[in-house]
Amino acid sequence: MRSITMQLVLLAGVANAWGPWGWHGYDQLTVSTTSGHVHGKIDPEAPNVRQFLGIPYAQPPVGDLRWKAPEALSQPDKQLEATQLPPSCNQFLTSTGSSLYVRDVLEFNLQGLNRTGSTSEDCLTASVWTPVGQKHGGRWWGHSKQQGLPVLIYIYGGGFSTGGQDVPYQIPTQWVNRSPDHIVVSFNYRLNIFGFPAAKGLEDQNFGLLDQRAAVEWVKENIGAFGGDPSRMTLFGQSAGAASVDYYNFAYPEDPIVTGLIMESGTAMIPIGGDATGGSFDLVANNVGCDGLANDTTAQLACLRKVPAQTIESFVANYSDRGASPGLEFGPIPDGNSVFQNYTTRALDGKQAKIPAIIGSNLDDGVAFAPYNPAGPNTTLAHAALLATFFCPGTKTIRLRQQTGRQTYSYRYSGNFTNISPRPWMGAYHSSELPLLFGTHPNYRGPSTALEYATSHAMQDAWVAFAKDPVNGLESQDWKVCEKLGAKEVREFGDGVAAKDVSLAKVEAQC
Repeated sequence: MRSITMQLVLLAGVANAWGPWGWHGYDQLTVSTTSGHVHGKIDPEAPNVRQFLGIPYAQPPVGDLRWKAPEALSQPDKQLEATQLPPSCNQFLTSTGSSLYVRDVLEFNLQGLNRTGSTSEDCLTASVWTPVGQKHGGRWWGHSKQQGLPVLIYIYGGGFSTGGQDVPYQIPTQWVNRSPDHIVVSFNYRLNIFGFPAAKGLEDQNFGLLDQRAAVEWVKENIGAFGGDPSRMTLFGQSAGAASVDYYNFAYPEDPIVTGLIMESGTAMIPIGGDATGGSFDLVANNVGCDGLANDTTAQLACLRKVPAQTIESFVANYSDRGASPGLEFGPIPDGNSVFQNYTTRALDGKQAKIPAIIGSNLDDGVAFAPYNPAGPNTTLAHAALLATFFCPGTKTIRLRQQTGRQTYSYRYSGNFTNISPRPWMGAYHSSELPLLFGTHPNYRGPSTALEYATSHAMQDAWVAFAKDPVNGLESQDWKVCEKLGAKEVREFGDGVAAKDVSLAKVEAQC
């Protein structure tokens, strides 16, 4: 009897050590978190991946919690069905004008639509894509007794106005299915007026960025239950998401939680922001039933917190689509907490996390920001947009990191693949690297080429190698640290070969 008891104790200890998914088959899809007992799914077309979709990581930011910092959520006994991608935070996709994202390629929009996809104010959720365990003797076992898997936490772009987990090109199922040696987490954060109101009466600002920190904290606390290693987490993002990564880097220099940073076409130097005067917020208030309260900020906020979120969002959408003046601006503003006035000074003062980073941009990042023309944009305007908005801010960030001893890797994405760029002039436009990274490139407009697959695998493997070990992991990819600008230390992806090293001295000289 004593022997049997001891065996049961040992089995229980093994199960606890390997997480709740470590021994019985059904436990593969049931994970205990601070948000509840989460039940996920495995899709037949991606048998190597367990998906846990739409898990709340903070209290719903509704009612009195609208325009407040995210509040912790603790409901460990709740049963949660996590098998469908959740609604995104309130936003709108403009119904006017033209761009390649609504004319040529829809898969960067919510649900692949050319209209606003599913949204809700109750949107602070995260999704986890993690490998299945190994099956031995009819039972499922974890990947490692000692160490969990590296984790890549993604922050989507969209100008701090759009984006979410349910963007077809940015769903990582195929990536994790191909290389089931890492975990990817994506999450929603508040956007536009709900995330970045710049209202004069608020104690905090930049709620979308505070949401991001809350999500990282939730991942740290819970990722072990999904088989992840909370000591090996890399924060990566694209465009506004990349800027968010760098904002985070400067906001939490002593406690970054994550061990690596990846910034794709964006850094804290990117020229984007909101109306710090509060004028945009006042304009909205005056048009949704809270007029005349601009001088009584407490009353104004109390009034606006009672207005339905859709009423506010509809006004913002309709006003913006009309091209009315003055224009509405809702984005990050300096508050001395999550966003700062002078990043050069802050960097030189050592007030950024001392952890490695990958920083880069796309060859044709500016194409999408020149006036749309089906025959091709004005190349002068496109190149100016590339330099001013993406390449030169990134170059400045890399230079500052070099000056302050922050280990940095530099890259450029130059792929031009027909199923991603259906018009020849699109080239390696803004966001076009994402289908390669997430492995979603063959899903639309025809099959992918051999070079496209090779480029995808090269990028995926590099990002995972970095997440495994940000200091030394890229040695396995023969990718050198960028010690100085102008040197042949930039990894270029997709230009004739999957990856090669180049110098960008000629372009850097234009900054």
